[in-house]
Amino acid sequence: MALLPDSATEPDGSATIRVLSYNIRSMRDDTAALARVITACAPDLVLLQEAPRFFRWRKKLARLAAASGQVILTGGGTAAGPAILCGLRATVERTEDILLPLTPGLHRRGFATAVVRFGGARLGVLSCHLSLQRQERYEQGGMLLDRLAGLGTEHAIAGGDLNERPDGPTFRRLAAGLTDCRTAAPWGGEFTSTPAEPHQRIDAIFATKGIEVLGCGVPLDQPGVREADLRAASDHLPVLAALRVPAS
Repeated sequence: MALLPDSATEPDGSATIRVLSYNIRSMRDDTAALARVITACAPDLVLLQEAPRFFRWRKKLARLAAASGQVILTGGGTAAGPAILCGLRATVERTEDILLPLTPGLHRRGFATAVVRFGGARLGVLSCHLSLQRQERYEQGGMLLDRLAGLGTEHAIAGGDLNERPDGPTFRRLAAGLTDCRTAAPWGGEFTSTPAEPHQRIDAIFATKGIEVLGCGVPLDQPGVREADLRAASDHLPVLAALRVPAS
Protein backbone atom coordinates (compact mmCIF):
# COMPACT_ATOMS: atom_id res chain seq x y z
CA MET A 1 0.00 0.00 0.00
CA ALA A 2 1.33 3.45 -0.94
CA LEU A 3 2.21 5.80 1.89
CA LEU A 4 0.31 9.02 2.45
CA PRO A 5 2.16 12.12 1.25
CA ASP A 6 4.20 14.10 3.72
CA SER A 7 3.13 17.51 4.94
CA ALA A 8 4.19 20.32 2.65
CA THR A 9 3.51 23.94 1.74
CA GLU A 10 3.40 24.71 -1.98
CA PRO A 11 4.61 27.86 -3.77
CA ASP A 12 0.99 28.79 -4.57
CA GLY A 13 0.18 28.89 -0.84
CA SER A 14 -1.74 25.63 -0.72
CA ALA A 15 -0.81 23.09 1.94
CA THR A 16 -0.77 19.32 2.26
CA ILE A 17 -1.56 18.41 5.85
CA ARG A 18 -2.02 15.24 7.87
CA VAL A 19 -4.99 15.05 10.22
CA LEU A 20 -5.41 12.36 12.87
CA SER A 21 -8.71 11.71 14.69
CA TYR A 22 -8.49 9.51 17.78
CA ASN A 23 -10.76 8.55 20.69
CA ILE A 24 -8.19 8.07 23.47
CA ARG A 25 -10.53 6.82 26.26
CA SER A 26 -9.42 9.44 28.77
CA MET A 27 -5.84 8.09 28.57
CA ARG A 28 -6.85 5.14 30.76
CA ASP A 29 -4.82 2.71 28.68
CA ASP A 30 -1.13 2.55 27.67
CA THR A 31 -0.21 6.21 27.22
CA ALA A 32 3.30 5.41 25.97
CA ALA A 33 1.76 3.29 23.18
CA LEU A 34 -0.70 6.09 22.46
CA ALA A 35 2.10 8.63 22.11
CA ARG A 36 4.04 6.30 19.82
CA VAL A 37 1.03 5.88 17.50
CA ILE A 38 0.45 9.63 17.29
CA THR A 39 4.15 10.35 16.69
CA ALA A 40 4.43 7.73 13.95
CA CYS A 41 1.48 9.25 12.07
CA ALA A 42 3.31 12.62 11.87
CA PRO A 43 0.10 14.67 12.07
CA ASP A 44 -0.23 18.43 11.73
CA LEU A 45 -3.54 18.31 13.60
CA VAL A 46 -4.77 15.77 16.13
CA LEU A 47 -8.51 15.72 16.81
CA LEU A 48 -9.00 13.93 20.12
CA GLN A 49 -12.13 12.55 21.74
CA GLU A 50 -12.43 11.50 25.37
CA ALA A 51 -9.43 13.60 26.28
CA PRO A 52 -8.95 13.85 30.05
CA ARG A 53 -11.50 16.26 31.53
CA PHE A 54 -11.48 15.79 35.28
CA PHE A 55 -8.75 15.88 37.96
CA ARG A 56 -5.54 17.46 36.57
CA TRP A 57 -6.77 17.03 33.01
CA ARG A 58 -4.61 19.84 31.64
CA LYS A 59 -1.44 18.25 32.98
CA LYS A 60 -2.35 14.85 31.50
CA LEU A 61 -3.13 16.34 28.09
CA ALA A 62 0.09 18.37 28.18
CA ARG A 63 2.11 15.22 28.86
CA LEU A 64 0.53 13.47 25.87
CA ALA A 65 1.18 16.47 23.63
CA ALA A 66 4.84 16.68 24.69
CA ALA A 67 5.37 12.93 24.30
CA SER A 68 3.96 12.96 20.76
CA GLY A 69 5.63 16.11 19.44
CA GLN A 70 2.50 18.27 19.60
CA VAL A 71 1.20 21.27 21.51
CA ILE A 72 -2.26 21.78 22.97
CA LEU A 73 -4.43 23.92 20.73
CA THR A 74 -7.75 23.81 22.58
CA GLY A 75 -10.33 21.62 24.30
CA GLY A 76 -10.30 18.93 26.95
CA GLY A 77 -12.34 19.63 30.06
CA THR A 78 -13.59 22.94 28.65
CA ALA A 79 -15.20 21.12 25.70
CA ALA A 80 -16.41 18.10 27.72
CA GLY A 81 -13.86 15.79 26.12
CA PRO A 82 -12.99 16.78 22.54
CA ALA A 83 -9.59 18.44 22.14
CA ILE A 84 -7.23 19.53 19.37
CA LEU A 85 -3.45 19.22 19.34
CA CYS A 86 -1.25 20.66 16.61
CA GLY A 87 2.31 20.68 15.38
CA LEU A 88 4.46 23.77 15.10
CA ARG A 89 3.63 24.22 11.39
CA ALA A 90 0.23 25.57 12.39
CA THR A 91 -0.29 29.29 12.89
CA VAL A 92 -3.21 29.65 15.28
CA GLU A 93 -5.73 32.39 14.56
CA ARG A 94 -8.32 31.64 17.24
CA THR A 95 -9.91 28.85 19.29
CA GLU A 96 -13.29 28.29 20.92
CA ASP A 97 -14.73 25.46 23.01
CA ILE A 98 -18.49 24.93 22.86
CA LEU A 99 -20.67 23.02 25.32
CA LEU A 100 -23.78 21.54 23.71
CA PRO A 101 -27.23 21.49 25.33
CA LEU A 102 -27.37 18.94 28.15
CA THR A 103 -30.03 16.25 28.05
CA PRO A 104 -30.83 15.14 31.64
CA GLY A 105 -29.41 11.71 32.33
CA LEU A 106 -26.95 11.80 29.40
CA HIS A 107 -23.31 12.86 29.21
CA ARG A 108 -22.44 16.48 28.51
CA ARG A 109 -21.08 16.87 24.98
CA GLY A 110 -19.12 19.64 23.28
CA PHE A 111 -17.02 20.76 20.33
CA ALA A 112 -13.39 21.88 20.31
CA THR A 113 -12.89 24.33 17.45
CA ALA A 114 -10.09 26.43 15.99
CA VAL A 115 -9.04 28.40 12.95
CA VAL A 116 -5.46 27.80 11.83
CA ARG A 117 -3.20 28.56 8.89
CA PHE A 118 -0.65 26.43 7.06
CA GLY A 119 1.21 28.62 4.61
CA GLY A 120 -1.48 30.45 2.66
CA ALA A 121 -4.17 27.90 3.54
CA ARG A 122 -6.67 28.97 6.20
CA LEU A 123 -8.63 26.16 7.81
CA GLY A 124 -11.49 25.76 10.28
CA VAL A 125 -11.14 22.71 12.54
CA LEU A 126 -13.65 20.91 14.76
CA SER A 127 -13.33 17.83 16.99
CA CYS A 128 -16.49 16.10 18.19
CA HIS A 129 -17.82 13.12 20.11
CA LEU A 130 -21.50 12.68 19.40
CA SER A 131 -24.18 11.25 21.65
CA LEU A 132 -25.00 7.59 22.16
CA GLN A 133 -28.68 8.53 21.96
CA ARG A 134 -30.03 8.51 18.40
CA GLN A 135 -32.19 11.66 18.40
CA GLU A 136 -29.72 13.76 20.40
CA ARG A 137 -26.94 12.60 18.08
CA TYR A 138 -28.91 13.69 15.01
CA GLU A 139 -29.50 17.14 16.53
CA GLN A 140 -25.79 17.41 17.37
CA GLY A 141 -24.99 16.59 13.75
CA GLY A 142 -26.96 19.66 12.70
CA MET A 143 -25.17 21.76 15.31
CA LEU A 144 -21.85 20.52 13.96
CA LEU A 145 -22.70 21.63 10.43
CA ASP A 146 -23.87 25.02 11.71
CA ARG A 147 -20.76 25.51 13.85
CA LEU A 148 -18.42 24.53 11.02
CA ALA A 149 -20.12 27.02 8.69
CA GLY A 150 -19.95 29.64 11.44
CA LEU A 151 -16.16 29.45 11.70
CA GLY A 152 -16.00 31.86 8.78
CA THR A 153 -13.46 29.96 6.72
CA GLU A 154 -13.77 28.85 3.12
CA HIS A 155 -12.27 25.48 4.01
CA ALA A 156 -12.91 23.41 7.14
CA ILE A 157 -12.62 19.90 8.54
CA ALA A 158 -14.41 18.00 11.28
CA GLY A 159 -13.42 14.71 12.83
CA GLY A 160 -14.41 12.52 15.68
CA ASP A 161 -16.26 9.62 17.21
CA LEU A 162 -19.76 9.70 15.73
CA ASN A 163 -21.06 6.70 17.68
CA GLU A 164 -22.77 5.71 14.44
CA ARG A 165 -22.00 3.74 11.28
CA PRO A 166 -22.08 5.24 7.77
CA ASP A 167 -25.62 3.99 7.12
CA GLY A 168 -27.00 5.87 10.14
CA PRO A 169 -29.02 9.10 9.77
CA THR A 170 -26.51 11.39 11.49
CA PHE A 171 -23.54 10.03 9.52
CA ARG A 172 -25.55 10.42 6.31
CA ARG A 173 -26.51 13.97 7.32
CA LEU A 174 -22.86 14.93 7.71
CA ALA A 175 -21.81 13.15 4.52
CA ALA A 176 -24.53 14.99 2.57
CA GLY A 177 -23.08 18.39 3.50
CA LEU A 178 -19.40 17.45 3.69
CA THR A 179 -16.97 15.03 2.07
CA ASP A 180 -16.52 11.78 3.99
CA CYS A 181 -12.75 11.50 3.55
CA ARG A 182 -12.64 7.71 3.84
CA THR A 183 -15.23 7.29 1.08
CA ALA A 184 -13.50 9.87 -1.13
CA ALA A 185 -10.03 8.28 -0.98
CA PRO A 186 -9.87 4.94 0.86
CA TRP A 187 -6.46 4.15 2.36
CA GLY A 188 -5.38 1.87 5.18
CA GLY A 189 -7.98 0.09 7.25
CA GLU A 190 -11.70 0.81 7.32
CA PHE A 191 -13.05 -0.22 10.73
CA THR A 192 -12.23 1.78 13.87
CA SER A 193 -13.94 -0.24 16.61
CA THR A 194 -12.66 -2.25 18.33
CA PRO A 195 -8.86 -2.65 18.09
CA ALA A 196 -9.02 -6.32 19.08
CA GLU A 197 -11.82 -7.10 16.62
CA PRO A 198 -12.41 -4.25 14.14
CA HIS A 199 -15.93 -4.61 12.74
CA GLN A 200 -17.47 -1.14 12.41
CA ARG A 201 -16.55 2.37 11.27
CA ILE A 202 -17.85 4.86 13.83
CA ASP A 203 -14.97 7.38 13.66
CA ALA A 204 -14.51 9.65 10.66
CA ILE A 205 -12.96 12.78 9.21
CA PHE A 206 -15.03 15.12 7.02
CA ALA A 207 -13.94 18.04 4.84
CA THR A 208 -15.71 20.87 3.08
CA LYS A 209 -15.85 20.95 -0.69
CA GLY A 210 -12.67 22.21 -2.32
CA ILE A 211 -10.34 20.27 -0.03
CA GLU A 212 -8.67 17.43 -1.93
CA VAL A 213 -8.58 14.15 -0.03
CA LEU A 214 -5.34 12.29 -0.80
CA GLY A 215 -6.08 9.30 1.42
CA CYS A 216 -7.92 8.42 4.62
CA GLY A 217 -8.19 5.39 6.88
CA VAL A 218 -6.83 3.52 9.86
CA PRO A 219 -3.00 3.72 9.65
CA LEU A 220 -2.39 -0.02 9.85
CA ASP A 221 0.63 0.05 7.53
CA GLN A 222 2.00 3.45 8.50
CA PRO A 223 5.73 3.06 9.26
CA GLY A 224 6.24 3.02 13.01
CA VAL A 225 2.64 2.13 13.86
CA ARG A 226 2.63 -1.30 15.49
CA GLU A 227 -0.43 -3.47 15.93
CA ALA A 228 0.49 -4.06 19.56
CA ASP A 229 0.49 -0.31 20.20
CA LEU A 230 -2.89 0.15 18.47
CA ARG A 231 -4.39 -2.53 20.69
CA ALA A 232 -2.81 -1.13 23.85
CA ALA A 233 -3.41 2.59 23.27
CA SER A 234 -7.23 2.84 23.34
CA ASP A 235 -10.51 1.06 22.68
CA HIS A 236 -10.74 2.81 19.27
CA LEU A 237 -8.44 2.80 16.27
CA PRO A 238 -7.33 6.19 14.89
CA VAL A 239 -8.22 7.67 11.51
CA LEU A 240 -5.45 9.39 9.52
CA ALA A 241 -6.10 11.61 6.49
CA ALA A 242 -3.84 13.48 4.11
CA LEU A 243 -5.55 16.58 2.70
CA ARG A 244 -4.58 19.29 0.24
CA VAL A 245 -6.05 22.60 1.33
CA PRO A 246 -6.12 25.40 -1.28
CA ALA A 247 -4.72 28.82 -0.47
CA SER A 248 -7.34 31.15 0.95
